[in-house]
Amino acid sequence: MRFLGHSTVRLETAGRVVLTDPVLTANVGGLRRVAPPLPPDSWAGTDLVLISHLHGDHLHLPSLRMLGTDVPVVVPRGAGEWLRRRGFRNVRELGVGEGLEDEGLRITALHADHAAHRWGPRFTHGPHAPAVGYLVESGGRRVYVAGDTDLYEEMAELSGIDVALLPVWGWGPSLGPGHLDPERAAEAARLIEPTVTVPVHWGTLAVPGIARTKKMRRLLVEPPRRFAEAAAAHTEVLVTEPGEPVRVSR
Repeated sequence: MRFLGHSTVRLETAGRVVLTDPVLTANVGGLRRVAPPLPPDSWAGTDLVLISHLHGDHLHLPSLRMLGTDVPVVVPRGAGEWLRRRGFRNVRELGVGEGLEDEGLRITALHADHAAHRWGPRFTHGPHAPAVGYLVESGGRRVYVAGDTDLYEEMAELSGIDVALLPVWGWGPSLGPGHLDPERAAEAARLIEPTVTVPVHWGTLAVPGIARTKKMRRLLVEPPRRFAEAAAAHTEVLVTEPGEPVRVSR
């Protein structure tokens, strides 16, 4: 497993390479990557892509095109046609509770409490599909890919999670609704009780004009460490810098 930054994680399991919410470029819209650039081998050999929701820092078309328009992509139900019209030929949709089998992998879409419109919560026209998380199962191992979400009651129903990928911040100086901060992410860990948790969605993207402010420099490094301290009683936390391998020992 390798944390590539933001919500992008390279999972290698069952002989397959799964990439979550790929953000691979130096810029994402008006945001700049402040983590080290990614070498091409970090996304090489991708067999399957999981997209949690339509926001541009999770469904990033330039990054998807770097993987090729034939790469299999799983999206929330309702997003498939929009992506196919942009040239992607191997798109599958999953609604909450629906699953698929893929050569030794079992992928199940889970609820996520997060705005679902491509252009943000104020818009009522254009692409819209409910945000999801994913459960990735193979060889008896269960990985929870939260995507973007706030706390929700059904988290307590998840069980036997070996690795949870939990968001702990974002890309700006504050968080809007539908996100986890370090303390709320620790509450999620208490509900789920995963064996190992990797904090994601931090330290990768920033608005260029404020990236060097004292507050933003702090927010680019502190959230996963605050989470690790708050969640220590509930899970083993593996704080991993963007671009680095995750040292899962069990």
